[in-house]
Amino acid sequence: MMTKEETEKLKQDLKERGYKLTPQRRAILNVIIDNEGKHLSPEEIYDQVKMECPEIGLATVYRTVQLLEKMGILYKMNFDDGVSRYELVHSTEDHQHHHLICLKCGAIEEVEDDLLEVLEDRISKKYDFSIENHDVKFYGYCKRCK
Repeated sequence: MMTKEETEKLKQDLKERGYKLTPQRRAILNVIIDNEGKHLSPEEIYDQVKMECPEIGLATVYRTVQLLEKMGILYKMNFDDGVSRYELVHSTEDHQHHHLICLKCGAIEEVEDDLLEVLEDRISKKYDFSIENHDVKFYGYCKRCK
């Protein structure tokens, strides 16, 4: 669940942009926070949030995750399986973390380390390119499937 401070900051961010933290938006955020690291799709978020808000529609979930992505609260990921997934953006991270994706079972594991800093620095200098972020996915087989 969101802390009171996080809720207040989010309320303020939404208000400054002309939006409200409705019960539906709060329920959607709580589901995402409670399932951090699971890379939920809008449909999976909907399945969980409708337990708390039975009247909510799938379109509301889609609109909310798109709004939260636009605000920089969520990050949209594509693991080449035809499904958009979302995770929270942490202000302490310089870049999105990397992912290991199993080709057999579809399991997704986060890689905590950012080992590309030296490579990123070299590319930035060589091509005079200001890199803001990078996204790396490794495809292979998890320990259960190999």
